[in-house]
Amino acid sequence: MTALLITVDTELSALLHQRGVALDANVASSIWGRHGQASGQDVGIGWQMDMLDRHGLKGVFFLDPLPALVHGPDFLRPIVSAILGRGHEVQLHAHTEWLAWADKSPVKGRQGRNIGDFSLDHQIVLLDLGRTMLEQAGAASITAFRAGNYGANDDTLRALAAIGLSWDSSVNPAYLGSGCDIGLPSDLIGPTRRLGAAELPISGIADRPGGFRPAQVCAMSAREMAAGLRHAARHGHDSFVVVTHSFEMLSRDRKRPNRTVMRRFEQLCRLAQRLPEVRSSGFADLPPDLPERGAARELTRVAPDRLRTVQRMVEQAWATWRYERRAAPA
Repeated sequence: MTALLITVDTELSALLHQRGVALDANVASSIWGRHGQASGQDVGIGWQMDMLDRHGLKGVFFLDPLPALVHGPDFLRPIVSAILGRGHEVQLHAHTEWLAWADKSPVKGRQGRNIGDFSLDHQIVLLDLGRTMLEQAGAASITAFRAGNYGANDDTLRALAAIGLSWDSSVNPAYLGSGCDIGLPSDLIGPTRRLGAAELPISGIADRPGGFRPAQVCAMSAREMAAGLRHAARHGHDSFVVVTHSFEMLSRDRKRPNRTVMRRFEQLCRLAQRLPEVRSSGFADLPPDLPERGAARELTRVAPDRLRTVQRMVEQAWATWRYERRAAPA
């Protein structure tokens, strides 16, 4: 069976912080998906867990603890509690941009946009600190990491191995060589082992000859997502990794829900529930030798389909017009 990992990068907005937005408002918007409309439910991780629970699925929430260097750690505990209390998984995420505002630096004042901008020794410090902060907030067993902006490098894998984290999911083939500097090929599809860590890349499809479209909910139409997941299941892929964000169901200005993206997420959940060849999974459910199991197999992505790609482009354009306009109707 194909393990489906629906992963949610769960993070505060550094941009909102830079603009002077208070912690409570940042958490409400970025984590819980609170929006500016007078009525209507929040559409952040609570809504996402509602959809997952409704369809019997497990979510993996990569939670960034580094804002605790600025705001203190108390904001983390209710987030961790909400996720674990509903049977989902918390794993480690890290946006090192937050070091720019930290009163006390754990890496001697060194700053960088990505974890890969730091030396191996400093990466070990930051990753170990992030894990510790999540564990102190109640996340008992952290086994996986994803870099903010996918901005990892080979030293990140060495650092994860050094502190005993088994899995990395920082490889997005769309970012390889452009922010993501892990030395793996862009045609990587299944899990592999490198430098002591098991790498589980973001999945995707070929949306044009030689192209790659990542399996991100806001970037891929429901039809494209279904084609990619069905292909993976039909051809016996070990895994299919989907990514979204805690705030991804909102418009960019955070003033209204983006119902196109919400429908995509719900359609993904419905499809996953129906496919008998697919099992919902977290990292805790993956066998440790998964990278070795599929090492000899030649895997392919679903082939391009011009009509499917054009339909997504039209849908994206309509959703941008409908939900991203400053004066969009309520």
